[in-house]
Amino acid sequence: MNENIKAFDWQRIFYSKDIPFNYLGEIAFRTIIMFLILILALKFLSKRGVKQLSVFELAILIALGSATGDPMFYDHVPLLHGIIVIVVVIFLYRIITNFTGKSKTIEKLLEGKPVCLVNNGKIEFGNYEKIGLPYDKFFAELRLKGISHLGQVKKAYLETSGEISIYLFEDDEVLPGLPIFPELIEQATEKITDKKKYACIYCGHIQEVHTHKDNCKICRNKKWLLPSSEKRVK
Repeated sequence: MNENIKAFDWQRIFYSKDIPFNYLGEIAFRTIIMFLILILALKFLSKRGVKQLSVFELAILIALGSATGDPMFYDHVPLLHGIIVIVVVIFLYRIITNFTGKSKTIEKLLEGKPVCLVNNGKIEFGNYEKIGLPYDKFFAELRLKGISHLGQVKKAYLETSGEISIYLFEDDEVLPGLPIFPELIEQATEKITDKKKYACIYCGHIQEVHTHKDNCKICRNKKWLLPSSEKRVK
């Protein structure tokens, strides 16, 4: 670290004495050019929204961001260098997506595959552990669909886009399931005094619990809620 640097030197923070003032105009010019080129580059890429980007497409955007960012304000990075990087990235994107369309193996490697999170009213605990999705976020997605407990859900998948697709039971098929309202989840308990069927708050598995020493047969946890069987409000 340079010992001559003065902390909170506002002139140094906002403007360097070593760079001519008119270079600020060149930065503005560089930014306009690279921004317009980035927009054109994105025209050649996927038209999916940001939330729907795969890991591969996100990596492409990060590469494009770096390629356009540096030439915007580094005087030693010519615009042509950034343009070449953008062209190469787009070229690679086109080649890889072409192979992806022809090979399921490459598609799974780059895009991943849908993961089943809920099956017949219960969380697929093994899958859920692998993806590391927070429960509050997942349950919030379900509540936004008007779902009050897992027994209303026939299937739920985490798609490669990051979206969660949900398939529901008909009313006459609804199963007892774990309630997913936040205030109820907070009331989950290990202190079981009545011999009843309870729902595990970690996987939704329903089993008869005798005492506080009983563990869930699926995930080995021991926090419980009484299951709900109410129909979905439409």
